[in-house]
Parts: sequence; structure tokens; C-alpha cells
Amino acid sequence: MTPFGEAVRKLRARRGVSQKQMAAALNVSPAYLSALEHGKRGLPTFDLLQRIAGYFNIIWDEAEELFLLARASDPRVVIDTAGLPPEYTAFANRLAGRIRNLDSAALAELAATLENLGKADGKAS
Repeated sequence: MTPFGEAVRKLRARRGVSQKQMAAALNVSPAYLSALEHGKRGLPTFDLLQRIAGYFNIIWDEAEELFLLARASDPRVVIDTAGLPPEYTAFANRLAGRIRNLDSAALAELAATLENLGKADGKAS
């Protein structure tokens, strides 16, 4: 499941809405909505994001958070290492091959490293 899928599932649970009910209201198939929640589909369109926000009647900060989660939930990530030294490409490929085997502690450690890099160069991660 993606962060976006988890957020949509929580919104549905909070409102007591089934996938089938939500799919019908959004004019999408229940199978598509399920695949979207489980990260088996790409990112939703901006139009669909707006319809989801409207369906749950969420505005401003909560809608923006949902949109940010959608952008951070693409299940098929591409890392462009063109022009970088070979070890960067090798690392990206090793990570891709082993990401399913990371335990939560290793994932947290890598996330903290990225967060610290973002702070060091003045960027939000």
C-alpha cells in the first residue's frame, strides 16, 4: 500500500464508505480504486484528486496533504543517474533490487540519512 492509498483508506473508514460506494460516486471502477489504494496503479490524475477531495469534502490543508501524498506514492520510481559517477548507478540498482528485503530499522536509518542530507543542503526532504 502507498501513503496515498493508506490516506484514502483512512478517509473511507472515517466516513464509513466502502470502496464500491466511493468508486461509484467518483465514476471509476471498484477494481481501479482498489488498485490505486494498493499501489498497483500509477498516480491519480489531478482531476481525480480533486474529485476525491470533493467527495470527502476536505479543503485546504487536508487536501494539500492528500495531493502531496499522491505525489510521493508513485509505485514505479525512476532514478535518473545519467551523468553521475558509476557508483551512483550501481547503488540505485542495488537499492531497487533489495528494497523489498529492508526491515523497518534499515528503512528508518536510510530515511534519517536522507533527511539529514536535506537539512545540510537547506532543502526539505
